[in-house]
Amino acid sequence: MPEKTVSAESGKTLQTIRNLWPYMWPQERPDLQMRVVWASVYLVVSKIVLILVPYFFKWATDALNGRFEASEMVPVLFVGPLMLIAAYNVARIVQAGLNQLRDALFARVGQYAVRKLAYRTFVHMHQLSLRFHVERRTGGLSRIIERGTKGIETIVRFTILNTAPTVIEFLLTAIIFAVTYGWTYVAVVVVTVWLYTWFTVRASDWRIGIRRDMNESDTDANSKAIDSLLNFETVKYFGNEAMEARRFDSAMARYEISATRIWTSLGWLNFGQAVIFGAGMAVMMIMSGREVLAGTQTIGDFVFINAMLMQLSIPLNFIGFIYREVRQGLTDIEQMFDLLDVRQEVEDKPDAKPLAIARGAVRFDDVRFAYDEKRPILKGVTFDVPAGKTVAIVGPSGAGKSTLSRLLFRFYDIQGGSISVDGQDIRDVTQESLRAAIGMVPQDTVLFNDSIAYNIRYGRVSATEDEIRNAAELAQISGFIETLPEGYQSMVGERGLKLSGGEKQRVAIARTILKAPPILILDEATSALDSATEHEIQAALDLVSRDRTTLVIAHRLSTIIGADEIIVLKDGVIAERGTHAKLLRSKGLYASMWNRQREATEAEERLRRVQEQDDLGVVVRGKPAMPA
Repeated sequence: MPEKTVSAESGKTLQTIRNLWPYMWPQERPDLQMRVVWASVYLVVSKIVLILVPYFFKWATDALNGRFEASEMVPVLFVGPLMLIAAYNVARIVQAGLNQLRDALFARVGQYAVRKLAYRTFVHMHQLSLRFHVERRTGGLSRIIERGTKGIETIVRFTILNTAPTVIEFLLTAIIFAVTYGWTYVAVVVVTVWLYTWFTVRASDWRIGIRRDMNESDTDANSKAIDSLLNFETVKYFGNEAMEARRFDSAMARYEISATRIWTSLGWLNFGQAVIFGAGMAVMMIMSGREVLAGTQTIGDFVFINAMLMQLSIPLNFIGFIYREVRQGLTDIEQMFDLLDVRQEVEDKPDAKPLAIARGAVRFDDVRFAYDEKRPILKGVTFDVPAGKTVAIVGPSGAGKSTLSRLLFRFYDIQGGSISVDGQDIRDVTQESLRAAIGMVPQDTVLFNDSIAYNIRYGRVSATEDEIRNAAELAQISGFIETLPEGYQSMVGERGLKLSGGEKQRVAIARTILKAPPILILDEATSALDSATEHEIQAALDLVSRDRTTLVIAHRLSTIIGADEIIVLKDGVIAERGTHAKLLRSKGLYASMWNRQREATEAEERLRRVQEQDDLGVVVRGKPAMPA
């Protein structure tokens, strides 16, 4: 791996660990900090007890062999061989108990870290701009968050509870070997540990690249699966199940290759570790064996050295495991922190104040905007929506009609001009207060996969059951809801697919009624409905918009005949404006659009009558002949 790449990787790893530190040691939770402290205390005590285990094993071996001599290090109670054997096993049990107590104490710290970071990420996702979510794939985003939250606990737990004990145990082992057997044994231990660690780090770094490829393949496959399932009906309409299966299988094939490489590389890593540690242990056992034969060590010393090495192999193996898990965990949450580093495109000013609604008058003044600077959408649009009046925006596709509603909600910031509500520039007020003052009935109403009551109450979460029922009545949907077996608790399905288009629109109207905003946006709210349903929905919309400042973005011109002013947008500028009658008299773009829609409506009506007559004729001709 090139030096610059290694340096960049190390820098990113250190930055990720710095980002994680507040979750490992939560300043706002002293109780959790104390849990970390006590877990660390039990950790140290357990390591001291663990070091005693090989000693008891050594003393028991020498006692059984008749070579044991009591000393000040061993209490009189443990002089007997059977007592030494019992002490050996008690020490193992105590050490295991201390480890479990440590893990139990730390469990809440790890879970708090998971919850806190997941919550922060969730909130941050909702604070990002509409542009970010339009350009992102939801399936991939959810997978990144899922893997990241799983990686947090791994990193927090291993960093605090396993790195320190491994270092402590190695130091204690080195000191014991130095004092009891000399520096030659220490040198072998140090070389073995160094080679083991070096090999583990290099091999794990190699495997991290493979892990990233696997994660990318996993994210891609998950995105394709969710995208396909969300568009289930479209897939069926065009009979493209096989194509969707091939796309998913192609992504899973890349995942299969990466996952296979992960397991293969793990096998090589484990084998290399076994060779290095096995060689080190062989050297030390031969050294001890020669001294036993020479009479300078006892069988107990030979057993003790073997037990110490076997005991050291566990944290040594854990060093590799810790490094692999921490690096893999860092890789998994790397993208999550990248998400957290994405800056909000639309932010409140430091001195932003809540919007003060007086009458609800809206003004667009020389508004200029482009999603892409090379393709301007609005080129200096100016108009007013007086308080309590209705202004309709019409025009061909791509003229910038729906963009106006997004700008009023401040999903994006404009590049020129200003948008104001009651004389207050919307960039100078808080986004929360601005959006609280605006209600929206969109063309495509997407509902939450919950009950009808939940979706209506979404307009005002504090609403009572009676207020929900009243809103449903005003939206002319209460009768339909009451015919359902579970009434208001009936589930609407994912994105509201259990309801028809008209029913979903009525739910959207009901929750807007519940919100009771002074400003209302109707964004082509009836364009996707049939004529009969459109008339019913329009009656409910007229009721909602009464005495409210209303901006209507319309496709069907028949729905805006009564608007106080109609503005015709074309190529990002206002081409015409006036009342319905005035625009028809001018015989311009609006009149042309009106005539085309009227002709299309008349043609549909003639076709409908022909079909009804044809159906009636089929019925008459199909009757059995009358008997003579």
